[in-house]
Amino acid sequence: MTKHSNQRTSVSALLGAAVVDASGNAFGHIREFAVSPSVAPAHIHGMVLKGASAKRGDRPSFVLITDLQLTSSGAMQLRESARPGSLPNDDSYLLLERDLLDQQIIDVDGHKVVRVNDVDLVWENCQEDGPDLSLRIAEVEVGMRGAVRRLLKGLPSTSVDRIACRFSASVIPWDFVDLIDRDPARRVKLKIEQDRLSKMHPSDIADILEELAPAERHALFISLDEEVAAEALEEVKPKMQQSLIESLDSEQIAGIVEEMDPGAAADLLSELTDERSEAILEEMDPEERQEVEDLLEFSGDSAAGRMTTEYVALRANALVDQAITALRDFEGDIETITDIYLLDEEEKITALIPLVQLLLASAGTPLADLPKGHIVTCNVDANGRKVAELFDKYNLRSLPVVDHDKHLAGVIHAEQVIALLRKNH
Repeated sequence: MTKHSNQRTSVSALLGAAVVDASGNAFGHIREFAVSPSVAPAHIHGMVLKGASAKRGDRPSFVLITDLQLTSSGAMQLRESARPGSLPNDDSYLLLERDLLDQQIIDVDGHKVVRVNDVDLVWENCQEDGPDLSLRIAEVEVGMRGAVRRLLKGLPSTSVDRIACRFSASVIPWDFVDLIDRDPARRVKLKIEQDRLSKMHPSDIADILEELAPAERHALFISLDEEVAAEALEEVKPKMQQSLIESLDSEQIAGIVEEMDPGAAADLLSELTDERSEAILEEMDPEERQEVEDLLEFSGDSAAGRMTTEYVALRANALVDQAITALRDFEGDIETITDIYLLDEEEKITALIPLVQLLLASAGTPLADLPKGHIVTCNVDANGRKVAELFDKYNLRSLPVVDHDKHLAGVIHAEQVIALLRKNH
């Protein structure tokens, strides 16, 4: 028996290829490849075949990949047990020719948008009369090699391969591919978005959103989980923010805004009309709404307009284990926390404890006994230039902002200052 294990092929090579029945007679030609993302996202589930003697209007046949076998000559043949049917609801399938070839995709490893020229496939477990046949999706061709194979389709395969191999391969492993579908409902239905995109850095998602055309950008954005969408929204420019949310209703936007840093949320709402901003605030949970409304009262160029109200502060007599509990319960972006603030009964800062000191202390140690950082603050009315000067002069990672009575009002993190400097240059 002849084995064809790990034999490589491609979508362009197989489109139009003949399939014979169990007796060796012509049955049909391959018209499409169906993938069931919820079952086996990296394997072809079945093929859509156009009958060899089909008339216009005849429905194509659908054959499971396990109903096929490869003969010793490499021909595709239906097994005796094969029962071709029709493709069930094709919206539940990813069709490679329709949904992938010539389409834009996201390379989640390279963090860029590219166009698909071909798809590399691999036959596996291919032994005549042996175990079930498997056709795995290996890579997506995005370079000239794939384009040449498509252009020369119809010529003998050996000639096509000889010419295509003159061009260097430019491929993306299937595991790093995320599709862009204009129909958000279908995109979610196919489950092709969160596993890959949610693992990307928000800045990379923001870059990809800015590369896309409006329709694709909108479809991608509204398919994101609210938390992922919020993080990405914080990274794009104000004009792009408005473009992304302009077609969403107030309830949808409120769900995303609630996941944003309060300072970033206030910046976003301040760019909208009063009517639109108020409608969004009305849909928000009372606690998050109050935080954002308080920040909206300040000028965008002031320290208060750039601060966040998400920080960790404890009473001056708190212990290390209480600080650790507070960090575990913290609902904001934990990665931004560099210091813990100790406050007196009037909410004034008495000490600043660098987070690293918690690692070196036992649970019952009073925070006030740990080595302390230098306290540098600014007033809520300080302008952006003053804030940047303080970060530069004292090499700060975060800067507490106090009101006119010296009460802690919020914190500015280094990333806000970097964004300010980039905006001004």
